Parts: sequence; C-alpha cells; structure tokens
Amino acid sequence: MSKSRKIKEIILYGLIYICAAVAVVLLVGIIGYVLAKGLKSVNLEFLTTVTSVLHGTVGIAGNIVNTIYIIVITMLIATPIGVGSAVYLNEYAKPGRLVTIIEFATETLSGIPSIIFGLFGMMFFGQTMGLGYSLLTGSLTLILMVLPLITRNTQEALKTVPDSYRNGAIGLGAGKWHTIRTILLPSAMPGIITGVILAVGRIVGESAALLFTAGSGKALINGLSNLFPKMFQSGGSMTVQLYLSATSEGDFDTAFGIAVTLLVIVFLINLGTKALAKKFDVTQLK
Repeated sequence: MSKSRKIKEIILYGLIYICAAVAVVLLVGIIGYVLAKGLKSVNLEFLTTVTSVLHGTVGIAGNIVNTIYIIVITMLIATPIGVGSAVYLNEYAKPGRLVTIIEFATETLSGIPSIIFGLFGMMFFGQTMGLGYSLLTGSLTLILMVLPLITRNTQEALKTVPDSYRNGAIGLGAGKWHTIRTILLPSAMPGIITGVILAVGRIVGESAALLFTAGSGKALINGLSNLFPKMFQSGGSMTVQLYLSATSEGDFDTAFGIAVTLLVIVFLINLGTKALAKKFDVTQLK
C-alpha cells in the first residue's frame, strides 16, 4: 500500500470515529441535561397523582393513563390493518399499477408532517364525524400516521424470508394462507415486532397531532364502568402536557419531569424491541 493511500485511510478512519463520537456525545449530553433538570421532580406522587390546586399536588397520572389509552386503541386497529396490508402486497398482489399506487401512498403518508395529520383529524374525525376533542379522535389520527411504518416494516420482514420456505410448504401440499400463517409470519415475527414497537415509540413521542385532536384533559378514570366512555372525552398525553407546561404554564420543573419519564419509556421500548427480536430469532434457530 502506498504512503498516500495510507494517509487517506487514516484520515477517513479519523473522520468516521469523530462522527461516531459526536453522535455519542450529543446523546449523552441531551440525556444528562434532561436528567439533571428533571430528575428532582420525579417521585411517586408525581407519577400517581394529577395536578390539583385544591389538594396541592403536581402529577401526571392522568396524562400517563391517557397515553396508554391512546396506544392501546391505536395499536389494536393499526396492527392488523398494517400487517394485513403487507401480507397482501408481498404474498398475494401481482406486481403492477395497483401495488405501485399503494406503495407510493404509504411512502407519501410516512413523509407528511404530523401537524397536517392533526389538522385533518380535527376537521374530519373531530368535526365531520362529530367526535370532537377526544382520545378516540386522537387515536384514529395516529392510526393514519403509524400505518405506513407497520406496513413497510412487515413488508421488509416478509421479504427476508427465503423463497425455499414457500416452495417447500407448497411442495408438501400446504395452502397459501396456511403457509403464511404457520411459516412466513412466524419467520418474519422479529421484523414485525420491531415495526410495531417503533410505532408505539412514535405514538409516545407525538404531540402536534394530539394537540389538535385529543385535547389536554388530565382527569383520571373513575372506575371500570367509565373505561369505555373515556374514549369520547378529551385527554392530553404526556407530550402534550410537556408542551403546555413549558409554554402556556411556564412550569419547567414539571416539563423536565415529564421529559425524564418519556426518556425512561423510550429506553424501555428500545430494550423491549431488542429482547423480543432476539427471543424470536433464537426460537426460529431452535
């Protein structure tokens, strides 16, 4: 190897390590700053009560419940639709104009700013359908946002399954749906789970769309009998409350406390993604 080539490689290696170091430093810096500012605000009372002037409490329990509520409703509807769409596109549909249009639509949806989804959700689900500011309106809006993510991840996961699996199943006399249900979907499960959990992460971090659709209510659910009616009530997620605390209310202690809670949730989501994907990979290997 010539001297000039060695120098070029050393420079390139140096640039690569510098870029990696910058990314790590930025991540550590953001996490460290948020923890330093917000960790003092996070305690059991903060996580289990709601903000009340009468009781003298500052808490985000209602926002946590609202966030969980939105996640459950959104994923119950979006996951089967997204996975089913991917199965159709990858296993049933023949390459042509229809497939091209559907794939173009999903790619376009994934690139639309979330605030536009929020405006559409407010006008269509909120006003045209008469749902108003409610958790259901927010969930229906988020379904449109996470569908492309689930669909594309499932598609890519199905494409990684070797064609020999399909040919072997057909050779043994298995039907199309039986092959998909018992061989293809289990084999692609790590990728599907990754897409689903990434969608949950996007829901947790969304604020603009929910501010337009779900509102900012903080009330807790009073008993199981009110579980269903809660869908039609206004409810602010943690990210919405963080925005309101930092802007309208000027309460930065609460805002940073919510930020710490969100960081922990995102960290747990990433750990869960890796653990589940690894588990299913090991299962398939066995």
